[in-house]
Amino acid sequence: MKNLKKRLQQGETLNGCWLNLGSPLTAEIVGLSGFDWVLIDLEHGAGTEKDVLAQLQALESTPTVAFVRVESSDSARISRVLDMGAAGVMCPKVNNAIEAKKVINGLHYPPFGNRGVAKMVRATGFGQHFQTYYDASKESLLGIIQIETVEALNHLDEIAALEGVDVLFIGPADLSMELGIFGQFDNLIFIDALQKIILAAQKAGKSTGILFFNPDDYQKYHDMGIRFIACGADATFVADGARAMAKKLAAARATYT
Repeated sequence: MKNLKKRLQQGETLNGCWLNLGSPLTAEIVGLSGFDWVLIDLEHGAGTEKDVLAQLQALESTPTVAFVRVESSDSARISRVLDMGAAGVMCPKVNNAIEAKKVINGLHYPPFGNRGVAKMVRATGFGQHFQTYYDASKESLLGIIQIETVEALNHLDEIAALEGVDVLFIGPADLSMELGIFGQFDNLIFIDALQKIILAAQKAGKSTGILFFNPDDYQKYHDMGIRFIACGADATFVADGARAMAKKLAAARATYT
C-alpha cells in the first residue's frame, strides 16, 4: 500500500489534484505527471463506483497515491472503494464530530472502526496478504474530512480531536457559499474561517488541505499553514490545453486571411 500519511504527519507539503473525468487514461497520465496524490471524485465527478476500479488499476503503476471522495459517510460507500485499493477517503459536508466519527468508523477495521472484513478484494491482493494489509491499514489509510459548512466551523475542535481524522480539508466553493460570499476567497470572512480551521487542525496535531485552481495562490495558502494542497483537475487540464491550442491555431489561421 502506498503511504503518504507519515510524510504528512512529519509536516511535508504534499501536492495533488482532482480526477473528475472518470477515465483510467487521464488518471494514468496525471499519475505520471509528478503529483504526490490524486483524488478520484465520486461526489461531482463524471465517473461512478464502477469507474473507480479501472482508475486505481491505472494509477497502480505510477508513483501517485490515490484517494477517493465518496458521496456520503455511508459505510458501504467507504468500504467499497477501500476494498478496491484506495489509500483513504475524503467525505464532503461533514458537520460535526458525530458525522466525522461515522466516516472514521467506516475507514478502519475493528477494534478501531466497523469496516466490514472481506479478504478476497483487490486491496488485500485477493486474499494473499490480508494480515499485512490489516496491520498496516490504521497507520496508512488517510481520513480526510471536508469542512464546508457553517455548522462544521462551530465544531472544529471536536472534529479535529478525533483519532483517525488526519486532514481537515477546506471546500472553498461550498464554504464561501455557506458564508454568503460565494467565490470571494480574499474576503476577510472567508480568511477568518480558514484561519480557524487551520488553528483547530494544528492544535490537534492534524493537517489542513485545500483545493484551488490558480497556482499563483500556492504561496498564500502554504504560508497560512496548509500542507495538503490540490490545484486543478484532469478536466481543467484537458479543457485548458484544448482551448490554448485552438486559440493558437485560430491566430495562425488569421495570418492567412
